[in-house]
Amino acid sequence: MIKLRLAKKEDVSGVKAVLIRVASILAAIFLSGLLILLIGHNPIETFAAMLEGSFGSAYGIKNTVTVAVPLLVIGLGLSIAFSMRFWNIGAEGQLVMGAIWGTFVAHQLPENMSRLLALPIVAVAAILGGAFWAVIPGLFRAYSRTNETLFTLMLNYVAIKFTVYLRCELWKDPNAMGFPQIAPLPSSAHLPKLFGIHIGWIIALILVVVVHIFLRYSKLGYEIRVVGESERTAHYAGINVRKVIITGTIISGALVGLAGMIKLTGVSWTLSESIGGGNGFTAVMVAWLAQLQAPVMILTALLFAAMEQGAMAMEISVGVPASVSKVIEGLILFAALSSDLFIRYRVVIEKSKKPERLNAQKDSRKEAVK
Repeated sequence: MIKLRLAKKEDVSGVKAVLIRVASILAAIFLSGLLILLIGHNPIETFAAMLEGSFGSAYGIKNTVTVAVPLLVIGLGLSIAFSMRFWNIGAEGQLVMGAIWGTFVAHQLPENMSRLLALPIVAVAAILGGAFWAVIPGLFRAYSRTNETLFTLMLNYVAIKFTVYLRCELWKDPNAMGFPQIAPLPSSAHLPKLFGIHIGWIIALILVVVVHIFLRYSKLGYEIRVVGESERTAHYAGINVRKVIITGTIISGALVGLAGMIKLTGVSWTLSESIGGGNGFTAVMVAWLAQLQAPVMILTALLFAAMEQGAMAMEISVGVPASVSKVIEGLILFAALSSDLFIRYRVVIEKSKKPERLNAQKDSRKEAVK
């Protein structure tokens, strides 16, 4: 009889780990191609249409980068929470709350205020809004060990429904001919553009460097990683675990709130419950696929943005439903997560001993006892 078991590997080289992950993603793309083939379409034409829609023109590149920017910023925020094993699934709500606070402040500013003053003020408001919405489950986790996954997930719907109330009641624009919408932001709260794309991409790249240095080389970043490895070890090392959890969630939510400001002032220019657009959930995949490595998130954010942008072109030119791109995203995430299994463990095939041999061993043991 043949038995299979998992045995832990010795330290795997970085190059080999990267190759395993790349092979896993290629396998996911291959399976995606089979799925497309099964629904009656040519996989090569489908993938070509996705590439053409996302990177095949200046317009496509601009749109892809625009979609990637908030994914990258949210992913950076989530990487801080995930590094200390705080499973923040509430980025969608934190983004919305950041946009709510940013909208409120933007409408209080003088109309003739310059962008150099208005945008930083709106950004600070959005940062505070996201941090506030994230620290609530952080406090409950730190002091009462509440399950932060469910807590943060439920807060998403609270923030979204609160936005509906603001749009339909409290902040309803009287100049919208009865249509339930919130007044657009003043022009002073619009992000300027560079190379045809709002400057949120510059903010995102700066944040990549800042978050990477923070997690790798700062004292708080080190404490966050230690808490993520083992809270008990952190206690023995003299680290104030509660303080680290609360501070980490504040920073995580602040970055997500800033992403809300970028979408608000750079893309939509008005607040609605759909401003999140599912980015808070997609960014979870962005962070995990990059193994919480800030520089790698640039690539993963572009990957998911390209799939989202290419999905529309895929549906128009080839006829493949845009929802197929979500299946591809899921397969890629599953492949990335399962690649960790092959990096850390190896499959060992064992042959069980024959019955005759086992009986002989038993007899020899009995004789030895006599």
